[in-house]
Amino acid sequence: MSTYATTDAYAADAAPAPSPRGIRPADDARGYDRPDATPGAASAATALQSERLSSLDTLESEAIHIIREVVAEFEKPALLFSGGKDSVVMLHLATKAFWPGKVPFPVLHVDTGHNFPEVLDFRDRTVERLGLKLVVGSVQEFIDRGELAERADGTRNPLQTVPLLDAIQKNKFDAVFGGGRRDEDKARAKERILSLRDEFGQWDPRNQRPELWNLYNGRHTVGQHVRAFPISNWTELDIWRYIERENIELPGLYYAHEREVFARDGMWRAVGEVSQPLPHEEVITKTVRYRTVGDMSCTGAVESDAFTVADVVVEVAASTLTERGATRADDRISEAAMEDRKKDGYF
Repeated sequence: MSTYATTDAYAADAAPAPSPRGIRPADDARGYDRPDATPGAASAATALQSERLSSLDTLESEAIHIIREVVAEFEKPALLFSGGKDSVVMLHLATKAFWPGKVPFPVLHVDTGHNFPEVLDFRDRTVERLGLKLVVGSVQEFIDRGELAERADGTRNPLQTVPLLDAIQKNKFDAVFGGGRRDEDKARAKERILSLRDEFGQWDPRNQRPELWNLYNGRHTVGQHVRAFPISNWTELDIWRYIERENIELPGLYYAHEREVFARDGMWRAVGEVSQPLPHEEVITKTVRYRTVGDMSCTGAVESDAFTVADVVVEVAASTLTERGATRADDRISEAAMEDRKKDGYF
C-alpha cells in the first residue's frame, strides 16, 4: 500500500522562481539612435542576436513547454522525485513553469529501502518546503507481503517496477514525469519524450509514435498511461551547468567528501548496512563523490576533488564515461539491462 505524506501550505521560505531568462533588446537598439540609420534595419542583426536564446535557455524552454503540455492534456500527472539531481532539476523546472502558483501535481518516489539516508532527508525537506504531496511506493512492503523476493545479488533497483506500477494504478496517474536522458543509455536514447505504456505498464520500443518538431501525442485509452521525459535532450553536463546557473541545492553526496569504501566490480562501494564488504575486500577511506544516487547496494562512487558545483562542471566536461556506465552495477547485468527493465515498466 502506498504511503502518503502531505504538506498543505506552501512554505513561506520557498524561494521564488527566477524570472524567465532571455535578454530583450532595448528600445534604442532599433537603429533610431543613429541619424544615418534606416529605422529598424541597421540594428536588425543586433536585435536578433539579443533575442537568441542560449543553449540552456533553449533546453529550459523546451522542458517547461513539455511540462505545461502534459498538465494541459492529462487529468492526473505525477512527477517521479527521488532527490537525485535529475529529479531535482525537473522539480525546479515545474516550479518555474507554474510560478507563482503551486506545482499542480504530486511527486512520486519508489523507495527501495536501500536509499542513501541523506537523499531521503533531502527529499522530505524539499517536499515540505514546496508544500507538495508525496506518494511513496515501498519495495519493502511488497517483500514483507511476499509479493516480491530479494535478489541473490542483494540489489533492489530491479524490484522497483512492481511498486511503481502499483502506485500508478492505485492513484490513477495517467502521465508520469521521469528524469531519463538520452545520453545515459541507448535504451533511453531511443525512447520518445512522450512514451506510451500499455495496460500492463510495459513499453514496446518497436511500436513508438513519431514525434515531429515539438508536437507531442498524448492520446491513450483507459488503463494506459504515458511517461513524459522533459529533460530527455539534456546531457549530464547540461544538468550541472543548469544547477550552477540556477543555484539549485542538491544532496551533499554529489560533491567530494570522505567516505569509507571498498572496491568491487571496478567501482567504489560505500560501507553501510545494506552494502558490506566481503572478507577479502579491504575497507579504506577515500575522497569520493556520487554521479548518481540510486540503490546503495548497486551504486558506486568515483574518486573526485570536486567540492563545488563549478568543480563538478569541469570534471564532467572532461569525463569520457557516462554516469551510469561509471557507477551503476545494475546496468552491467547484461548489454540490454536497461531496455529489458524499461520493457517491464521501469523508469
